[in-house]
Amino acid sequence: MATGWAPDGAVQDQIDDTVADGVLRARASIPIGHGETHCQDCGEEIPLARRRALPGARTCIECQSERDRRPVQIGFNRRGSKDSQLK
Repeated sequence: MATGWAPDGAVQDQIDDTVADGVLRARASIPIGHGETHCQDCGEEIPLARRRALPGARTCIECQSERDRRPVQIGFNRRGSKDSQLK
């Protein structure tokens, strides 16, 4: 139920847009093109099975796991309050 000037379904539209943005961001982070034989971070050889499963792999499993643990900054604010847009 929307309130004020917001049309019916506005909240669900925001949720759908947030999910769609997340999917696009995840797809954009999938490596494409020529992969590496050795990890860009530690220099260890990337196992053949990983290179076959993920042709654009540029890091070993351990280094990629460490990268995945880092917090992600989305940086897009859909909230409508003026205070939230000042941050």
